[in-house]
Amino acid sequence: MALVSLKDVTISFGGPVLLEAADWQIERGERICLIGRNGTGKSTLLRLIHGELFPDSGMMTKTLGLRTALLPQEVPLDLDGTVYDIISSGQPHRQVQTVISRMNLDETAEYGTLSAGLQRRVLLARALVSDPDILMLDEPTNHLDIDSIIWMEQFLLRSGKTIIFVTHDRAFLNRVSTRIVELDRGVLTSFAGNYDDYLTRKEELIENEASRNAEFDKHLGREEIWVRQGIKARRTRNEGRVRALMKMRAEVEKRRARSGNLRLMMQEAERSGRLVIKARNIAVAYDNHPLITDFSTTVMRGDKIGVIGPNGCGKTTLLRILLREIDPDSGSVRHGTRLQVAYFDQLRAQLDESKTLQENVTDEGDMVTVNGKPRHVIGYLQDFLFSPAQARGPITSLSGGERNRLLLARLFTRSSNVLVLDEPTNDLDGESLELLEAMLIEYTGTVLLVSHDRAFLNNVATSTLVFEGSGRVEEYAGGYDDGLLQRSRPEETTLEPKPKKGRPRSVPSGPRKLTFKEQREREKLPGIIEDLEARKRDLFAAMADPELYKTAGTKVARLQAGLDELERELEAAYARWELLEDLALKTDG
Repeated sequence: MALVSLKDVTISFGGPVLLEAADWQIERGERICLIGRNGTGKSTLLRLIHGELFPDSGMMTKTLGLRTALLPQEVPLDLDGTVYDIISSGQPHRQVQTVISRMNLDETAEYGTLSAGLQRRVLLARALVSDPDILMLDEPTNHLDIDSIIWMEQFLLRSGKTIIFVTHDRAFLNRVSTRIVELDRGVLTSFAGNYDDYLTRKEELIENEASRNAEFDKHLGREEIWVRQGIKARRTRNEGRVRALMKMRAEVEKRRARSGNLRLMMQEAERSGRLVIKARNIAVAYDNHPLITDFSTTVMRGDKIGVIGPNGCGKTTLLRILLREIDPDSGSVRHGTRLQVAYFDQLRAQLDESKTLQENVTDEGDMVTVNGKPRHVIGYLQDFLFSPAQARGPITSLSGGERNRLLLARLFTRSSNVLVLDEPTNDLDGESLELLEAMLIEYTGTVLLVSHDRAFLNNVATSTLVFEGSGRVEEYAGGYDDGLLQRSRPEETTLEPKPKKGRPRSVPSGPRKLTFKEQREREKLPGIIEDLEARKRDLFAAMADPELYKTAGTKVARLQAGLDELERELEAAYARWELLEDLALKTDG
């Protein structure tokens, strides 16, 4: 027997229908992932099952004595007391102790002092202590680091609970769910299998729906022509056909358009120099606790670097050091030429609560510039799925996903060739995530990305910086899974060639100083590189002229050869500059 059954359930709250004549059965032992666009009503459906809301019409039945527990999307701000106080809620002491132990929590810790990730673990413990028949989790991985997400996956799989959850984390979804239920335009549709299976089936459904609508509209068009003939349509024997036409018109009126996709477009600035950031021997500590120890890296134009680590380990601090917003305790950071940075803040502090959506995107007036073209801010915000009424309203009513979309809208009006994203994936629905991924992959600039979304990192990152503990930060090629593979292999040792007999190996006594000539060369190289980059831009502009290719012949070949030569000169100049900079840093440090 189903734990919960919905029959013809409708909910609207006086606006667009969130749930329309829905039928759904929840069976014991299922782990159901509820997916859908931001704002479609997923959280409302969880609250309905939890008993916080009631349907406008239809019937919901539950098994006798059914217990449900709901972990909300947002962490409550008004909770005080110790971990034990918050979890207990009148439950037997032994049961509370068991849950606290299973979830590795300190029962004496003050809730308000915990990180957002630990607070979510406490709230999950509070939900579990009542031993619910159905556990409902609304974005449970938000603000959790990867280790905590993996722990939660394993915990839920071992629990044997009936679970309904909402998540944007595709790796978590694939690992935990036994069924996917989509809420789209008020309709619930069930899909067996994992997220990849869902995407395939969903594409087929969209194509079938478009085909059915096209055929219906063609038939309606024929009937509209017939009825406009007038006199024949009013004969008694044709009244049934007229009534059928009226019904068809009503169906079209009722048809709800599929919500549009985000239209993401970065406003890219002039290309930066080939070298973007060079960090050497960075170290920083907090309260005598090392956050980063002896870290060095080189970021080149076009790199897309993921930053991974536990909550509170120093990821945002590392970003701010690399951007030279704060100074490390020791070490140095050097920037390349022509950097224009756009920064996505995970705390959304760049949003002004006292302003409307429109005012948050444009500093003044009602126009924004996107890729050199002026656009009205209302139309621009529609690309990010905000209606004109929303655009003119306050941001206080926005959900977490909508706030993220607004911050992206604001960010993408800023020209950049270095994009810094600190937890951009929180609260975004799956379709929006995939669009953001595609945009970042096509972005020709440099990306620094902090994320706990493993699928997102796998799809975007060309390398990852991983906080390994005790302040150690290691760099791995590829995304999250690539880093796991590299860490699981034994370290490879590089064997130096043996010295020839009778010729002892020379041992360097330490870093040498730059000669006067090298010092002068080091000072001149940035100007030389700027000049080479300018000549390269001029060549690109010349070769972009369509008229050139009408004449073709030797001129095109000559320009291409010149471009190839410039590339070689630039490579050599950058390599020489980096060598001299390294020598200077070693001497100075």
